[in-house]
Amino acid sequence: MEHDKIRLLGLTAMLTAALWMSTAPAAESSAGQLGQESAVESNQSAKAQSQSRSEAEAQGQAEQERRKILEEAVAALAQTNAALRALDEDKTQEALDALAVVVGKLELLVSAHPELSLAPVDVQMVTQDFVTDPKVAKEAVKKAEKALDRGQIQQARAILRELASEIVVRVVNIPLGTYPDAIKAVVPLIQAGKKDEAKQALVAALNTLVVVEHVLPLPILRAEHALAAARHLAAESERSEQQAKDLAELLEYAEGQLKLAKALGYGDDRTLRRMQRMVRQIEKQTGEGGTESDLFDKLEETFERLRESW
Repeated sequence: MEHDKIRLLGLTAMLTAALWMSTAPAAESSAGQLGQESAVESNQSAKAQSQSRSEAEAQGQAEQERRKILEEAVAALAQTNAALRALDEDKTQEALDALAVVVGKLELLVSAHPELSLAPVDVQMVTQDFVTDPKVAKEAVKKAEKALDRGQIQQARAILRELASEIVVRVVNIPLGTYPDAIKAVVPLIQAGKKDEAKQALVAALNTLVVVEHVLPLPILRAEHALAAARHLAAESERSEQQAKDLAELLEYAEGQLKLAKALGYGDDRTLRRMQRMVRQIEKQTGEGGTESDLFDKLEETFERLRESW
């Protein structure tokens, strides 16, 4: 979540730990060094396992903390609605009790996480996957441009609406900077018997919930997954005929998805063209038996930068 400051263990850190664990010390030619080498290797392995466990624990703690924040925020929202229902039923004390819970939970969140500006209360996912071919996308863009040139805005809008291949994640958040104070301001209204004003104030507070949308482009996600599988096959020094065929198909698919991403405007044109060139280079080199690990590394770094921009 964009505004959630509780960070989980990053992919880069996990990869670093995995690489450390899989890297063995260089072999010594002298037989007298074997015992020392074995001890060093054992020590390195122990360190790697210790770091891996520590990072796993850190990730688990971060996930628990994230769930706790979500649960507290959801409970606060539920109690706000409970207070509104209580006022509808003229249950003044129940309304005050519910609002006290809201304020208490949110103040605890703010106190424990002063860096947190938004607390998530709901997550919704919507998948739109209307376009699967770059040629179709390009033709649709041309039609939309012609419609705009003719002043046919609604026709162009209808065409462009279909130009999507993405997952949209909508996160509903409580704004911690304003929501607790808005709830506190309702209490004096209830105590003064101004029930209608209190209800209006509660509805106004609920209307301040912030919706943040995150768009995850499916072509880029699919290209990344295909390249990850391709890298695994490319690492085989002696690939079978079937593995070579699968590798070629994965690379072709990844390049096609990057073309689709470019046609749909998911990312910078220059970056996506560069990625396509790298995939073609990998296709050429792996077709001759190479592994092209450096190019796979560069592609992974580029995908990471793309994800940071979502």
